[in-house]
Amino acid sequence: MLPTTELALLRRVATEQSTNRAPSLVAAVVRDGELVWSGARGFLDGSGGDQPDDDTQYRLGSITKSLVAALVLRLRDEGRLELNDPVDRHVPGTAFGSTTIAQLLAHTGGLTAESPGSWWERSEGGDWPALENSLTPGEVKHRPGRRFHYSNVGYGVLGELVARMRGTSWLEAVQAEITGPLGMTRTSPHPEGRYAPGWAVHPFADVLLPEPSPDAGAMAPAGQLWSTVNDLARWTSFTGGHTGGVLHPDTVAEMREVAVVDDADTWTAGYGLGLQLVRTGGRRLAGHTGSMPGFVSCSLVDPATGTGALAMANSTAGVAVVPLVLDLISIADEYEPNLPGEWRASPTDTRLLELTGLWHWGPSPFHLRLLPEGGFNLAPAEGRGRASRFRPVAEDEWIGLDGYYAGETLRVVRGTDGLPQHLDLATFIFTRTPYDPATPIPGGVDEKGWRP
Repeated sequence: MLPTTELALLRRVATEQSTNRAPSLVAAVVRDGELVWSGARGFLDGSGGDQPDDDTQYRLGSITKSLVAALVLRLRDEGRLELNDPVDRHVPGTAFGSTTIAQLLAHTGGLTAESPGSWWERSEGGDWPALENSLTPGEVKHRPGRRFHYSNVGYGVLGELVARMRGTSWLEAVQAEITGPLGMTRTSPHPEGRYAPGWAVHPFADVLLPEPSPDAGAMAPAGQLWSTVNDLARWTSFTGGHTGGVLHPDTVAEMREVAVVDDADTWTAGYGLGLQLVRTGGRRLAGHTGSMPGFVSCSLVDPATGTGALAMANSTAGVAVVPLVLDLISIADEYEPNLPGEWRASPTDTRLLELTGLWHWGPSPFHLRLLPEGGFNLAPAEGRGRASRFRPVAEDEWIGLDGYYAGETLRVVRGTDGLPQHLDLATFIFTRTPYDPATPIPGGVDEKGWRP
C-alpha cells in the first residue's frame, strides 16, 4: 500500500498497543483475497527482546468456531445432513436432542454459555462423555430458537457431530478439509515454533502474570486453535468469498446471512452460521472475535469492498480488537479506495435476449436484465420494490438468489409458437403489457378492459 496508508495503519496499531498496554500486538489488512499490509508492535515477553512477526502464533479463541462451522456446512453441501436436522439424529442421547444444527451454529439453541464445572478456558478439558453427562436438562437455559444466547458448549457439540460423521477427530477434519487446502500451515491446536505466550496485565501496575493454555478436550472446538497473521489473513479472505474450493462462495455467503441479531431495534451486532456480523457506518461485515486467557483476536471483512482486517494480542483484556479492526478497514478504504472494475462485454447466450426488457406485474412495470453466465436481475422500473437476482437451473427456469424471491423459481411460459408469453414467479404472473388478457392472470381480466 502507499507509504501514507501504511503509516496511518501502523499509527493506529501503535496507539492501541501503547494505550491499552498490550505486551504485543499484530495486525494486517487483506484486500481481494490478498494480504496487502501487516504491522506489529511490542515484545513477546512484554518487556523487551523478541518482537512478533507475521509467522508468530497467537491463540485464536472463538475464531476456531468459524472453522468448525465450515466443516458442518461442507457436510450439508455433501448431502450428509440438513441444517434443520435435530441434534438427536446425529448425536443421539443428549438432553437437548430436539435442538437443530442451525440453532447451534447461530447460538439460538438455548444451551448454557459455558460447560458445567470449573472455568473451562483455564482447566484441562475432559472427553465427550464427560461433557455430555454434565449437560443435564437444566443446562438448556432458553427455548430453542427463542433468542440469541452465545454458547461455547454448542460448538463442543458440533465438534462431536463432525467427529462422528467423519470418523475422525474434529481437529483432523479441520486440518484435512480446511487449513490444509487453504495453505494455513501454521494453524495448530497448540503452539508450534515461534509463538506469543499469553499474559494478564495488572490493571493498576505495569506487571505481567502468565496465563495457562491447557487443552480444552471436548470443548476445544469452541476456541482451541493457534494461528499467525499469514494464516489468519487467508481465513479472513475465505470469509470474504475467496474460498479456495473449500466451500462454494454461495455457501460462505449463506454463512454471512443474518440468522439472529444481538440487540434492539436498529441492530449493530448479529450472528450468522458460525460467523459474527457487525453493521457500522453503512458497512455489513462478517468474521469472528476470539478471547482466551492471555489472548484476544478479531478477523472481519467487508464483502462489498473486498477489504478485511485482523488483529491479535497476547493480553487477557484491555485491547479493543473490534474497534481496532474496524478502524484498519476504514483507513485502508479511505486512503486507498478500490476502483470499480472496468466494464467489459461478456459471453452471453443471445437467445436469452428475447426475455429481457419490460415486463409487468399487474400494472407495475419491471425490467428484466441479463447478467453474466445466464443469470437475470428483475427489478422495478422505477423506485424501490421487490428486486431479486436469479441463476439458471434448467431450460427456461431460474432460481432466486436474494431479495423477496430468494429460493423461488422464475419460469418462462411459452406460447404454441415457442415465443415467451409470460413469466411465472411464485404464483405472480408477469406480462409484457399490464394485465394481458391472453395470459392466465389469477382472477381473470375484466372483459371490458381498461376504461376512462
